[in-house]
Amino acid sequence: MKKCILLVLCCLMPVAYAQAQTEAPTQNMLASGFKEALSLGATKAVEMVSRPDGYFGNQAIKILMPEKMKMVANAVARAGMQKQVDEFTLSMNRAAEKAAPQAASIFGDAIKEMSFEDVNAIYSGGDTAATEFFKNKTSGKIFTAFKPIITSSMGEVGSTALFNKIMTAYNTMPLVPKTSINIEEYVTNKAIDGLFTMVGMEEKKIRTDPAARTTDVLKSVFGR
Repeated sequence: MKKCILLVLCCLMPVAYAQAQTEAPTQNMLASGFKEALSLGATKAVEMVSRPDGYFGNQAIKILMPEKMKMVANAVARAGMQKQVDEFTLSMNRAAEKAAPQAASIFGDAIKEMSFEDVNAIYSGGDTAATEFFKNKTSGKIFTAFKPIITSSMGEVGSTALFNKIMTAYNTMPLVPKTSINIEEYVTNKAIDGLFTMVGMEEKKIRTDPAARTTDVLKSVFGR
């Protein structure tokens, strides 16, 4: 009799295991998984962009001259100011790198406030659905946190004065269309765009690359 029971159990165990493997994750598991994924992706992204050359050395997010200033940059470069243009480009990226750490606590608050409805929407979304949620929830707060730091940083290293010098040199040239731009707002917006680009890349890794799922919860939620 005991042998028969053991035999039945041995036959049923693989079936039960297979069922457990194919069952959908619970709401609590989904919530934990996505919060963990967001936390991991956000932390890595902030760390990457905050280091020296985090923006400047990354061609995917490097902050370049505004589109409407390309003509300005080309004109003043031909007038012997290429060095100033290059220095200004570097200073924009350095300002963004300096501001980036401020995003960490804002991301953390958004993660804590995620609802089950948010989780379900993200679970059924695309490869960067969590990043899009994050962007909608935090962009305004990050802009508010970044802009004073970027403005201050650009002032400290002299890039605002350099920008004004470039613009003055251009606007005094004959036969060129006059232009203006709020450079601090531009750099702040580009810094935020770059940050979310990196968050999205990290989320995509977790969703598509098993090696990026470094915890049991991540493996359970994203390994299906």
